[in-house]
Amino acid sequence: MISSRLRQLFGDPLNAMLSLGVLAVALVCLPPLIRWGLVNAVFQPDPAACEAAQGQGACWGVVAEKARFILLGRYPAEALWRPLLAAGLIAGSWLVAAFARLSGGKLAGLLALAPLAALALLGGGFAGLDSVPTELWGGLPLTLLLTTAGMAGALPLGVAVANGRRSQLPVLRGILTGYVELARGIPLVAALFVASFLLPLFFPDGMALDMLWRVLIAIVLFAAAYLSEIIRGGLQAIPPGQLDAAAALGFTPWQAQRHVVLPQVLGAVAPSLANSAIALFKDTSLVTIVSLYELTGSLGLALAGDPQWRPFYLEAWIFLAATYWVGCALLARLSRQLEYAHPRRQGHQTRL
Repeated sequence: MISSRLRQLFGDPLNAMLSLGVLAVALVCLPPLIRWGLVNAVFQPDPAACEAAQGQGACWGVVAEKARFILLGRYPAEALWRPLLAAGLIAGSWLVAAFARLSGGKLAGLLALAPLAALALLGGGFAGLDSVPTELWGGLPLTLLLTTAGMAGALPLGVAVANGRRSQLPVLRGILTGYVELARGIPLVAALFVASFLLPLFFPDGMALDMLWRVLIAIVLFAAAYLSEIIRGGLQAIPPGQLDAAAALGFTPWQAQRHVVLPQVLGAVAPSLANSAIALFKDTSLVTIVSLYELTGSLGLALAGDPQWRPFYLEAWIFLAATYWVGCALLARLSRQLEYAHPRRQGHQTRL
């Protein structure tokens, strides 16, 4: 009986050796980490205490001292409730989408409305709210906004490009193929530079597009190219007979896409879409190079101008890594919800 239980826990001898090796490494590494991170750590925002404990314990006081600047950036202090509410709206939409079993339409509406509401709150200029320039936006609200708005814009564009590349028109196929290959052939940094410094040259004199909108355009176009290839792979997996049956029943091409094709495609490629969303969530850190200070940029600003707290950057980056991990975990959970919504996963086929 004991032998069968051990076999269930460890499997073959190789797995048992690997498990014991991991356990040995954990026993060696965990005690000093616990002493550094908890037992000897300083939790109060006291630079003198942190300096005394340096090398022996973590200084989590830097997080308590700089949390406002890291999470909310340079937003005016008298209106901090607005970025807090904006971040809460977007993060709340992720939570609801990740754990509530919503239909495709409700899910899309939730994830599209949250960034629009966040944009209105952050920008102001209505209902007595003072206007705040986008140069002062930053931290977590900006990271969440760029991710959600970028995916909300890139997904429908990616669907359109994927369908266009299956078109019977050679010119359309060629143009869209060129766009996809160009976007996939350059790094996002290059796309951000082009949008920031070259895009304004295409606008008439006196017409300026805000830096945030230029960056969003670059992110949407860049992400849409990758999403289009994911969706095109899903479209190729749909049997042609389903479209023929939909046409025979009087469905228009749009109705066939909406009711027959896209529910199956989006459910089938949900893990790949989640990977793209997670990658975009982390890649938003690149916008710092064009002077938009999201989470990593805000952290740099918070520590760069304060020599008292600058030595404790490691603890601040650990806090930031934990924040990113929570966001990535929510997006991964959301992909499982999309898989659940896939008709085949619910035990029935799409009925025509």
